[in-house]
Amino acid sequence: MEKTTVLGKNRTGIDMSPIDAKEMMALTKVTPSSSTGDEQAIAEMRSQYIREAEVIGSIPPPGTLKGMASTAMEKLTGKNPEAFIDKLGCRLAFERAGVRLYDALITKCAASPDASIVPIERLREFRNEELEHFKLVERAIRSIGADPTAQTPSADVDGMASIGLVQVLTDPRTSVAHCLEAILIAELADNDAWQLLIMLAEKMGMDDMARDFQHALREEDEHLAHIRQWFKQMVMEDAAVA
Repeated sequence: MEKTTVLGKNRTGIDMSPIDAKEMMALTKVTPSSSTGDEQAIAEMRSQYIREAEVIGSIPPPGTLKGMASTAMEKLTGKNPEAFIDKLGCRLAFERAGVRLYDALITKCAASPDASIVPIERLREFRNEELEHFKLVERAIRSIGADPTAQTPSADVDGMASIGLVQVLTDPRTSVAHCLEAILIAELADNDAWQLLIMLAEKMGMDDMARDFQHALREEDEHLAHIRQWFKQMVMEDAAVA
């Protein structure tokens, strides 16, 4: 794969055609704008849609007696188990996506001669740990009587947010550095999400679950540290300042 930070036939900038640029700028002075350029109209339209829109999803009712009993007990203590289930579902979806992201990164590195600083075996370890985290959350959801196959609202939103990361990692034109940056974004979000999930588990009185999640967080910390270092090293070497 060729390096992307090299001089080439990039014609996206206005400086590539000074004469045409002057004509284009002159045209803006004689051609009236189709709008005032104010953001108020689009803001009003969005506000109308927001007021009329339904919620993005819901938490399914417990499908087991254990789940119904657990939910009832939490309600009696003033807690909202639905919020906890929503974030569990979100973490489940994100860890599943994490496996796919690492699969794509492994393929990219295996096919790229500029990936020598990224040990593929280490990436496979991270990929397998993401899968174990997925299984951990699945067991946690089942342990409280909820359904791990249901897509919660936060899981739906996370899925939409991660679409761009998948596109970066699976685009054959992107470099290893581009893909490491995409993984770094995912790992940063993942790290914060695990911390929040641990806090929720502790507040819900699920200490054993919180301890299991702490172990996952320690592994995620390691993922983050390595991905950050590899990305930084590749960028510094590319800039010839390493």
